[in-house]
Amino acid sequence: MPKKLSKQPTLTGNTPGSLPSILKDGLPLPRAIVFDLDYTLWPFWVDTHVYPPLRAANPERSACVDKIGETFAFYDDVPSVLHGLSLAGIKLGVASRTHAPDLGREMLKLLLVPPVTSVLEESSLEGLAGGSKKDKAGKPRKAIEFFDAGLEIYPSSKIRHFEALGKRTGIPYTEMLFFDDESRNRDTESLGVTMWLVRDGVTWNEVVDGIKEWRRRRGV
Repeated sequence: MPKKLSKQPTLTGNTPGSLPSILKDGLPLPRAIVFDLDYTLWPFWVDTHVYPPLRAANPERSACVDKIGETFAFYDDVPSVLHGLSLAGIKLGVASRTHAPDLGREMLKLLLVPPVTSVLEESSLEGLAGGSKKDKAGKPRKAIEFFDAGLEIYPSSKIRHFEALGKRTGIPYTEMLFFDDESRNRDTESLGVTMWLVRDGVTWNEVVDGIKEWRRRRGV
């Protein structure tokens, strides 16, 4: 059954949450975490549900609107997840086989991630040394800027995507954790990647469970 387009919020009024303790417990973390886009970071297929051109839906650019007036945004936890993982020193990447790669990239450039202290409690960030100066500058950032491991967005196999990410970053596949909503993409595990299947988009609970599974496979 084709997935239906979810109604999207246009404002981000969430109260800042606490960073999960798993990112600060001193145990190993993946060196790179890679995300699919559709129904993983956002609840729609960018090549099916979105009709360009795009424009900002609000001054905060927390959502965008397409040609026919549909509104699109990340899943609720995604902004804090991007900040938190980056501040924990984890490189972030994208592996998407969408047939609208230019539109996917445009959306990542158009959507802004609010300042870290608006999505994560400042007290929970103590002791984190990762992230860039932009993370700590207190200004919104384009979502695309968080993906320092690279963007592999084009129709192909996820195997090819990870081969490109591995070549670019030099990070071993066993040090990578992958979040995707399609079980067929478990073929990436033949490379040594740990894949965690998300059922309803990326949340902090999914991230924590994925890291636990990655550690379990390493005997941690």
